[in-house]
Amino acid sequence: MKIAVIMGGHSGERNVSLDSGKAIADACISLGHEVQTLDINMDLVSIVPQIKSVDLVFNGLHGTGGEDGTIQGFLKSLDVPFTGSGVEASAICMDKRVSKSLAENKGIKTPDWISIGSHENIPNEISLNYPLVVKPSREGSSLGLSIIQDQSRLPQAVELAKQHSGVVLIEEYIHGKEITVSIIGNEAFPVVEITPSHEFYDYQCKYTKGLSDYLCPADLTEETSMRIQAIALEIHSMMRCRHYSRVDFRMDEKGDAYFLEINTLPGMTSTSLLPKSAEANGLSFINLIDKIIQLAAHG
Repeated sequence: MKIAVIMGGHSGERNVSLDSGKAIADACISLGHEVQTLDINMDLVSIVPQIKSVDLVFNGLHGTGGEDGTIQGFLKSLDVPFTGSGVEASAICMDKRVSKSLAENKGIKTPDWISIGSHENIPNEISLNYPLVVKPSREGSSLGLSIIQDQSRLPQAVELAKQHSGVVLIEEYIHGKEITVSIIGNEAFPVVEITPSHEFYDYQCKYTKGLSDYLCPADLTEETSMRIQAIALEIHSMMRCRHYSRVDFRMDEKGDAYFLEINTLPGMTSTSLLPKSAEANGLSFINLIDKIIQLAAHG
């Protein structure tokens, strides 16, 4: 096939996307495909000829512009098949406020939370228990995220989050384990447990080798693992995602999993979680890329 791998973009996750795109392109070449790589910027019109000349676009973008339905709408308008979720699912999942609300409506646990709009002030009293997680509603890779212990740090944390997104989420911090479930096709892969060296799983811990430990399969009973995988599959389906995604949770000491967010274009770098989960399930990185291509080629 003729495949265009799109990467880069203009979000805060640009460098991660470039790493993902390179890994994806190398795998596509190893599979025998004819590959061209495109570093996407704001001028989408300039890449129309290249996009229309290929059989498939492998979307290696992350964050704003690449994961929020924008590039998906562009590719759909050109009638070019592409990997990952469509316009609606991408837009819903990119906005944590929306995806958390939908999950809550289905009875799926998520940390108690409130949101602050771009022109709203911080409430004088917040009926949430500290510590709190303050983060942008529309951003990934833990950019703009803070964990605060008391009211005094709240204004600073909100201002940091607003640098990345107009809407800010404030949610209760769940003491326990950081876990994630990758979905490929309609199958939930082994649960990954993450132990970061920093206070939380921040940008550095996500993308610097040696700053986090990963256990896959996670240290959970089979029953607990299957329950969390089922919740992840339900969320993936409910949000109308396709091909692949990654669902992130915090699990408390009682074993209850709390949904944090779903990533429609999870990272494909050497430290990324989806490839780790696939490998634990016997799927090499090259075979993972091939599976996603086959899923996209068949709709």
